[in-house]
Amino acid sequence: MREAEAADGLLDEARALMPEVVALRRRIHARPELGLELPETQRAILEALEGLDLELHTGGSTSAVVAHLTGGRPGPTLLLRADMDALPLDEDTGLEFGSRTEGAMHACGHDAHVAMLVGAAKLLASRREDVPGTLKFLFQPGEEGHGGARVLIEEGLLDATPRVEGAFAIHVDPSLPSGVVSTRPGPLLAAGDVFAIQVKGRGGHASQPHRARDPIPVACEIVGALQTLVTRRMHAFDPVVLTVTQVHAGTTHNVIPEDARILGTVRTVSAEARGKVEEHLRQLVKGVAEAHGVEAKIHVFHGYPVTVNHAGFASFAEEVGGAVLGPDRVAPLEVPVMGAEDFSYILERVPGAMVFLGARPGEGPAAPLHSNRMVLDEAAMAAGVALHAGVALRFGERGPLAP
Repeated sequence: MREAEAADGLLDEARALMPEVVALRRRIHARPELGLELPETQRAILEALEGLDLELHTGGSTSAVVAHLTGGRPGPTLLLRADMDALPLDEDTGLEFGSRTEGAMHACGHDAHVAMLVGAAKLLASRREDVPGTLKFLFQPGEEGHGGARVLIEEGLLDATPRVEGAFAIHVDPSLPSGVVSTRPGPLLAAGDVFAIQVKGRGGHASQPHRARDPIPVACEIVGALQTLVTRRMHAFDPVVLTVTQVHAGTTHNVIPEDARILGTVRTVSAEARGKVEEHLRQLVKGVAEAHGVEAKIHVFHGYPVTVNHAGFASFAEEVGGAVLGPDRVAPLEVPVMGAEDFSYILERVPGAMVFLGARPGEGPAAPLHSNRMVLDEAAMAAGVALHAGVALRFGERGPLAP
């Protein structure tokens, strides 16, 4: 089958599946679940895949679903991934199918990711004879801070027969025009680390600060110095984003507290910057504390690594996007996005790429990802279904890419 033939009709077939795709997305959106155990979401996926003649795998330590489709011709094994979990916040969209679970919302589009991948599985199952090799549809829990991808890799996801030779994922983005695909080679998303600082002084009466060791001005100085660290110690063309998100100290107006606590995040797009900023953080906190005669401790918690697209696969995904959706629907991404993703663990092991799919509802600004008011243009999901299918069909023709 020629590449042009692989693209023929995919978008129309995807649009024909939209009633089922939208219904599944809304079912999952109304019942969001957090973390690694998502029984209702897993049930919805299994029911949607029923009757497709796929080899289904569940179990292990999470609610993941892995569905295998064996194609009609020999070829490589490709992993197509959708994350399943929601975020811990209360929804404020006014949607009829809004979250019915207090303290949980699909504010990052994972409900749409699941629905698009189920739609692609249905489309590709109907074209089984055209599929080269094996497709593994991964529905993965625990992306939002729980490292679900790493857990599944440790349980053998990528090495199980047949071994995965490439990986692809789509992430919706309400800031991009609906139906537009955007990606880039190399770093796509940042590493996300957390730092926690405790400044320990000596408490006392607020009217007699000279008899105490006030930790609050020291903490304030550290917060200000952290911004200078980025602008004066880090390379301007190897970006670092450092944000303080919490400062806690004190109990009342007339007591100098014993300690002050600072919490924040650091985002980097290279291993070199990641290591250097941690080193400088430790030096800065220690130095400022010693200058004021107080103690300070800093803990750095390493989060997800940099999400790095394989250059050849990113280019391949753009080519497929142009063929399936139209060349005007592909917009190269100029710079990395400073969010973080646990798909990074998969891309450390196999060549692959993630792309962003625009899902902006109408014209003008829209609530961003992770907002409790985030909504999507559901029509964009047809492009996601078609793109998954196009990548799957053409990957076999292209063959595995060198690491």
